[in-house]
Amino acid sequence: MSGADWETLVDVQRLAAWMDLRGLGSGPIEHPRRLAGGTQNLLLHFRRAGRDYVLRRPPLHPRQDGSKTIAREARVLGALAGTSVPHAALIAACDDASVLGAGFYLMEPVAGFNASAAMPALHASDPGIRRQMGYAMVDALLRLGEVDYRRVGLEGFGKPEGFLQRQVSRWLSQLEGYRDYQGWPGAERLPGVRTIARWLEQHCPTQFSPGILHGDYHLNNVMFSQGTPQVAAIVDWELATIGDPLLDLGWLLVTWPGADGRGAGTIHVQPWEGFPTAQALIERYRSGTARSLIDLNWYIVLAGFKLGILLEGSYARACAGKSAMETALTHHACAVRLFEQTQARLANDS
Repeated sequence: MSGADWETLVDVQRLAAWMDLRGLGSGPIEHPRRLAGGTQNLLLHFRRAGRDYVLRRPPLHPRQDGSKTIAREARVLGALAGTSVPHAALIAACDDASVLGAGFYLMEPVAGFNASAAMPALHASDPGIRRQMGYAMVDALLRLGEVDYRRVGLEGFGKPEGFLQRQVSRWLSQLEGYRDYQGWPGAERLPGVRTIARWLEQHCPTQFSPGILHGDYHLNNVMFSQGTPQVAAIVDWELATIGDPLLDLGWLLVTWPGADGRGAGTIHVQPWEGFPTAQALIERYRSGTARSLIDLNWYIVLAGFKLGILLEGSYARACAGKSAMETALTHHACAVRLFEQTQARLANDS
C-alpha cells in the first residue's frame, strides 16, 4: 500500500462524523499522512481542532479477523493507562465496522523513533547511550510483567491455564496449516522441527506466574525517546495475551542482534557498538524480577521455535503468490537459521 492508498481505508468525512459524536474536536481532518511501521495495519496521523491523533486499523484484506485484533489491542492500551508501562495512550476505540469498514482506534502520537529505521545524533554518537537503550528495553519488559492483569481489567483476555503446555501443539498446527498454500515446499526444509518440539514437550515448566504477554517483543516493536535512552512506547500489541511473561524475555533474546547489528527477521540496527549482549540483558532482567529464570533455556528454545514458524508463514504465502517473494526469502533463511541455532543450543545443553 502506498502512502496515498490510505484513502481507500479511511473515509475522513465518516471519521469526522464519528469523532463529533464522541466530542473529539470539531471541523475537518487536517494533514492526514500515513506513518511507517505497524506491520500490515494502517497507521494514520492527522490533526483536528489543534490536537494530534494516530488512527490504527487493519488492512483491506487481513489474514485474520482484523477488527477483532484491533479491538484486543485497544483493550490492552486502555488497561495500561496509569501503569508505568511505556505505551501510546488510547483515546477512543470503535468496533462498528459500518464507520470505516473495520474496527479501529485512536491513540496519542508517540514522540520517539525506531532504532531499526534511524537513530538521532545523540543515540548514534554515544555507545553509552546505546547500552542504556538495551537495558531500557529490559526495564520496560519488567514493568509489563509487574502489572496485575486482573486489577487493570484483563481478566478473560487470555487463558493462562495450560498456556505453556499448549504452545507446541499450537505452533505445530500453524506450521501444518501452511500446506494450504500451493507451492510451499513443506516443513521438511526446516531442520529439526520435530526434535525441537519433542524436547519442548519433555521439558515444559510445570508452573508459572501469569501476566500480560506482548507476544512480539523486539527492537522493531519499541520506540525510544528522542532525548533520552528510555523506551517511549512499546508498540504493535496484536499478539498480546495473558500468558507467561518469560516468553517475552525469550523472544527478546532470540531476536537480539549479534555483533553486526542484525537480528531475526528484518531487525538491523546501526551503529550497534555499545548495545549490551544478550547475556547482559539476562542479568539485567534477573536483577529486577522475583521470577525464577531456572528454565530460561526452555523459553529461549520455544521463542526460536515459534518465531521460525511465523517467519516461514511469510515464505509459504509468497510461494502461493500472496506476498512479495524478496522479503519472504529473507524470512525463510532466517527461519532455517533459527532452527539450526536452536538445535545447536539443545546439543550444547545435553
